[in-house]
Amino acid sequence: MKHKTIDHILRSVWMAVSKMYQEEALKLDSTMATGFTLISIDPEQGSPSTALGPKMGMEATSLSRILKSMEERGLITRKPHPEDGRSVLICLTEFGQEMREYSKDIVLGFDQMVRQKISEADLKIFSKVAESIMDLAQNNNSFSRNKTF
Repeated sequence: MKHKTIDHILRSVWMAVSKMYQEEALKLDSTMATGFTLISIDPEQGSPSTALGPKMGMEATSLSRILKSMEERGLITRKPHPEDGRSVLICLTEFGQEMREYSKDIVLGFDQMVRQKISEADLKIFSKVAESIMDLAQNNNSFSRNKTF
């Protein structure tokens, strides 16, 4: 292909960012997925396990695996939900809080680095384009039906 497709650009950028996060997580014998999960858990109240998957855009099976690993490492505990006996709250341990702060610092540090290198105007355009692409991917599958070969 003479020109890179949008898909190729998105995938390449995400793979580079993902690799960077994974390398940072490995410094503490962790994973990017664990860091993302830590950041997604409410640090004061905990988060219902059923709300975490949709919030993170993850399937229940993948999230279950991550939560089990996090529990084994002492990052989280599971507590009965005080208002819904059928639900479980995922709560951070003290160690989980520390690791959450580390993960948050890495994400905010990268964000700051990007904002120092890329103008606010370009970031607004990037955000608008990314939202449009996400909307197309989530709501418009007509391209495959209208394509003629």
